[in-house]
Amino acid sequence: MTRDQALTEARHAAARAKELARFADQDLSHPTLKAEVPLRAAAGALWADVASAYASIAVALPETTTEA
Repeated sequence: MTRDQALTEARHAAARAKELARFADQDLSHPTLKAEVPLRAAAGALWADVASAYASIAVALPETTTEA
């Protein structure tokens, strides 16, 4: 895995975490979906942890260079 690949994975995971947080926030005002909020929040937190892990991996990897 290269640094760029790790950063791409981190961005994707962060986007998923953001999406789940938004869904959880929307579900708070929905009469039948309120029960889903803790599940969505937990899944969002997990994806945030995944994003953090990939970002940490990216920091540890050498910078990605392109050769001409």
